[in-house]
Amino acid sequence: MPEMPEVQGLVAFLGERTVGRTITRTSVGAIAALKTYDPPNTALHGSEITASARHGKFIVLSCGDDLHLVFHLAKAGWLRWYELLPTTLIKPGKSAIALRVALDDDSGFDLTEAGTKKSLAVYVVRDPSEVPGIARLGPDPLEESFDRAAFAALLEGRRMQIKGLLRDQSVIAGIGNAYSDEILHAARMSPYAIAGTLGDDEVDRLFTAMRTTLTDAVAEASGKPPADLKDAKRRGMQVHARRGEPCPVCGDTVRSVFFADRSLEYCPTCQTGGKPLADRRLSRLLK
Repeated sequence: MPEMPEVQGLVAFLGERTVGRTITRTSVGAIAALKTYDPPNTALHGSEITASARHGKFIVLSCGDDLHLVFHLAKAGWLRWYELLPTTLIKPGKSAIALRVALDDDSGFDLTEAGTKKSLAVYVVRDPSEVPGIARLGPDPLEESFDRAAFAALLEGRRMQIKGLLRDQSVIAGIGNAYSDEILHAARMSPYAIAGTLGDDEVDRLFTAMRTTLTDAVAEASGKPPADLKDAKRRGMQVHARRGEPCPVCGDTVRSVFFADRSLEYCPTCQTGGKPLADRRLSRLLK
């Protein structure tokens, strides 16, 4: 799933390529992906793109102050950029393309989604806050105003496991499964630690790990075209999606805990005092 660093990379790329260009055509390939009808997607035709921005994991292409194309790539979505956009006709439901956007210099992009579970979402709105997912976002973790005190205030009294809190978009915007694994590894903290019980030293470590991990990942994504962003993300991971590999910090074996639709990765030595975490699928094998 694209998370804040990759989404920020896409926003920067689109800012360079699309701002100042006019949308000549939009073609919907997945009717279910388009979540709004007023304004219609055709309202974008003939509109100049004036800004590219990020809200959490949402990308917003603005055409002036009162018309915005908003999209969320969800778990399996991606953006495919073309300097020369294909002219083939898109048949709804017949390809992985959810939306095609054509620009006045013959460039453009497709929003695509792999797999059978379709969650990619596209909105055409007069104000980005009309998108429910944007309206309920928590603070951005890299905002200057989101300092250590603001972070500590979010944790206070919460009986949530810290892994779940970091992934909760209504608490903190932009962090998903991958970067929450990376942040917790950098902070030397169990994913099952309870947010509201963390001591001052633990809050310090977690806040520093969050800012450093995300800042470094955004810098790594900066300047890369969409086709290179996924590989850059994978190369930067220390534990996420590295089950069975040695931890780059201590050499212990990276472990996984599996859930219905995802897994988390962690290092027992760095994060849980050497003790493997219970896994419902594998618990009978753990000693």
